[in-house]
Amino acid sequence: NDFYVYLVTDENEVNVLKRLHQFDKTLPEIGVKMKTGLTVDFRNKDILRDEDEEGAIPLFYSQHIKQGKVQFPIKKEHEYIVTHKNGLMQDNKNYLFVKRFTAKEEPRRLQCSVYLAKDYPQYRKISTQNKINFVDGLMAEMSECLVYGLYVLFNSTLYDEYYRILNGSTQVNSTEINSMPIPDLKCVQEMGRKLMKSMDYSEANCNMILEEYCE
Repeated sequence: NDFYVYLVTDENEVNVLKRLHQFDKTLPEIGVKMKTGLTVDFRNKDILRDEDEEGAIPLFYSQHIKQGKVQFPIKKEHEYIVTHKNGLMQDNKNYLFVKRFTAKEEPRRLQCSVYLAKDYPQYRKISTQNKINFVDGLMAEMSECLVYGLYVLFNSTLYDEYYRILNGSTQVNSTEINSMPIPDLKCVQEMGRKLMKSMDYSEANCNMILEEYCE
């Protein structure tokens, strides 16, 4: 039901489209979906906290997305919230965090980090600020290899170039991401295992892993 007009400007962009359109799955078709962060901080000032306290849960911002890993805490203000509103909380489980906004001059539009629940075992719930997106499992929690496999895709040059063709703005739109062509679940999990084994989360390594699945 969704139709997109691709405004290609050169032969390289034509090649990007050809290479990615060989894949016939989307995120929802492999059981995951990108969603927008839950908490609009300036509308919920009364629940924001600068320090951890009893009953507080982490509030993750785009500043916590650093070179493929989520770093928390980083001593910024309002890193925690205290709330009983279910709409502002999500389960502490595995996610892929993706910045929702980037500056025009930044080299990449897609900037992401792996979030693993096991790194924050003290929390049952967490929250995400509205300026990040997150990829979540639709029916079950994502395995670590699936999260890392999605990281390979989102951190690759090919997918960054594709998204720039698809969207000329600096905002990462979850609807557009959910419609992008991706490999099937088995392939994405294989990519994740290769990345985990290599321990190299660089764009260059993600490109090398993805290259094995692209003609």
